[in-house]
Amino acid sequence: MAVDLISENRRGIAGMVASMVLFICNDALIKHVSESLPTGQIIFLRGLSATVLIAALAVGLGAWRQLPAVIDRPVLLRASIDSLGTFLYLLALFNMPIANVTAVNLTVPLMLTICAAFILHEQVGWRRWSAVVAGFIGVLLVVQPSASGFNWFALVALAATATHAARDLLTRRIRAGIPSVIVTLSTAIVVTIAAAIVSSIEGWQPLTWRPLLLLILASAFLSGGYYLVIDCMRHGELSVVAPFRYTAILWALLLGYFVWGDVPNALAWIGIVLLVGSGLYIFHREQVRRRMAQKT
Repeated sequence: MAVDLISENRRGIAGMVASMVLFICNDALIKHVSESLPTGQIIFLRGLSATVLIAALAVGLGAWRQLPAVIDRPVLLRASIDSLGTFLYLLALFNMPIANVTAVNLTVPLMLTICAAFILHEQVGWRRWSAVVAGFIGVLLVVQPSASGFNWFALVALAATATHAARDLLTRRIRAGIPSVIVTLSTAIVVTIAAAIVSSIEGWQPLTWRPLLLLILASAFLSGGYYLVIDCMRHGELSVVAPFRYTAILWALLLGYFVWGDVPNALAWIGIVLLVGSGLYIFHREQVRRRMAQKT
């Protein structure tokens, strides 16, 4: 049994690290293509390709029998919120260094703690509140707002993070019997429809083969990342697997440096450490709280 758990943990960790690599590669490709195509067109083309890939995955996994669940009210609501978060996140990504946007996006655990306290009325102790405060100080150090040259897209990134936190809360309302791939498919469909509306307003730019192939590759990275996250969260212990989500900042820093020459300054490095540390501490306190609840 112990050997099986070790094996499952290793599979979960490998899946989480690999999924973060795929997500960051997707972000890098999308950011590159954004230099020549408008936002709506990019999201539409990527969404269309991702929808096809995820639908094929659903068929391969035998989940196609539950396809009608894509229009379940909780699933659709989650997909709509996720769609809004996608647009906000990519808007920030197109106008900020990839490492900065990734760092801000890693404040989701902090946002969830705030939502748990004020929306779900959960008891949040001073330790977790201290971690939340430290995390937001980290955000300020990363985005570094100033009177001159304030980047308003940092606020867009924060709004995207808050939206993602709301999405994660809404996930609790989805029936356990609905496969995760169907939930993902619903999101892909809604995002694609929303992008079609936006692109009809923005206009359509002439499309060459190179950006199209890059968007298809990005959709493959995105679909693979979603699948690996779903798989790794179902194997091993959550307390072991989940913290490896923070490896995303490492890949974002590396890509940002080698592709765009972005190098965080000293304050940004301190902010990143605070963000990751506070998130990990909140996760640790949550595990302690659950163990204490099980004993009582």
